[in-house]
Amino acid sequence: MSKLEQILILDPSSDLRFRGPFTDVVTTNLKLRNPSDRRVCFKVKTTAPRRYCVRPNSGLIDPGATVTISVMLQPFDYDPNEKSKHKFMVQTIFAPSGATDLEAMWKDAKPDDLMDSKLRCVFDMPSDTEKMSELESTKAASGVSASRAEGPSGARSMDDAEMRKVMEECKRLQTEVGKLHEENRQLKDEGLRMRKANQYDSSVSKSSSMLSKDPGSRSLPSLLVVIAAIFIGFFLGKFVL
Repeated sequence: MSKLEQILILDPSSDLRFRGPFTDVVTTNLKLRNPSDRRVCFKVKTTAPRRYCVRPNSGLIDPGATVTISVMLQPFDYDPNEKSKHKFMVQTIFAPSGATDLEAMWKDAKPDDLMDSKLRCVFDMPSDTEKMSELESTKAASGVSASRAEGPSGARSMDDAEMRKVMEECKRLQTEVGKLHEENRQLKDEGLRMRKANQYDSSVSKSSSMLSKDPGSRSLPSLLVVIAAIFIGFFLGKFVL
């Protein structure tokens, strides 16, 4: 029995191209489209698993659906004289009706049911001219973004309505602060008046208590009356005799 032809449509179909520099992670995408009326299980394999990170590396594609695979090349020292021998293989099988366990499906799959496609990895290192062109394009794009973010006068654009709202809010806050300062001053004045009143009441009560507690002050007028009566009686008695 001849081997089944790959049912999925791969984009790209033969080469996975990675564009340098390779001092950081470089990512390229692989699209898998299922043109059939059946669900298809897929699995992505590579000859250099330590050099790549693939997400997702397996899954299930519904009829008519497309899945995008991110293939991330890890940083490495690029040698232009060294040809890449890395390869990828996309392996697929038709999913049985009602099946959900992918591991069980792959384990029970027969060799004649497997379909696969192979892709080779290509490393593209841009030339100095291309680097300069890309740098200028990046600067131009950043300049356009900056000009869009800024208004005609060079400042960041802000709607007049938003500006008015901000100014009104600032004025309202200033008014609230002024009211708080006035209330604070009134509270201080009221506290000072209350302290003075309390001090005055305290001094009056102390004076009253001192007078009420001094028995000599109350008995002094009576003693003077008695002494005056004695002297008057003495003189009267002397004149009479």
